[in-house]
Amino acid sequence: MSLLYDFIGLFFPRICYSCNNTLLQHEEVLCTFCLYQLPKTNFHLEEENPVFKSFWGRANISHATALYYFQKGSKVQHLIHQLKYKGKQEIGFYLGKTYGQDLLQSDFYKDVDIVIPVPLHPRKKRKRGYNQSESFAMGLASSIKISCDTKTLVRTTASQTQTKKSRFKRWENVKEIFAVKNYQHLQDKHILLVDDVITTGATIEACANKLFEIPGIKISVAAIACTVK
Repeated sequence: MSLLYDFIGLFFPRICYSCNNTLLQHEEVLCTFCLYQLPKTNFHLEEENPVFKSFWGRANISHATALYYFQKGSKVQHLIHQLKYKGKQEIGFYLGKTYGQDLLQSDFYKDVDIVIPVPLHPRKKRKRGYNQSESFAMGLASSIKISCDTKTLVRTTASQTQTKKSRFKRWENVKEIFAVKNYQHLQDKHILLVDDVITTGATIEACANKLFEIPGIKISVAAIACTVK
């Protein structure tokens, strides 16, 4: 079996999506080195971590966390670029599945009922073919053994890219572009709202404040990476 694996690898090499090195037979998506060396935040264990505090006074979030620190030119940026623009949905699912095991060890996330990804506008999703945050959400839901809801929270307007906007412009760009529909099943539930990268948090803030229109709802947040430290 090992010889067959090595032979196939000559023609269809499996590479680490973070560093581009060849994966060993037992490795998946990330090599062992990257799996343990990428800059984890461990914010899921901290009550007043920087991501959570970034939402103070903006949205009544119960807790917030991110798996990795994000820096331009880093392996984390390369990993997310592969997920977001190169069609590598398996990255999102794998990271979600892995991070879900961490969240189960945190008192802040043990009672989460359902995972909801930040939605893309339908036109943008058709063009890209998928929603990278949804891939991450599906992995989290699989690991935590709860459902993933991709229907209730919707994006009604195709907003402009957030990449080069200021904090205020980001908030202004997304403040009225989300809606909720057929939300009765979410009443009195603890929602895990997820995105790929948290920068200013404007998108999460807009989504959360729309979801808070649902009676009795509690919202926590998780992302693959964040820029805050």
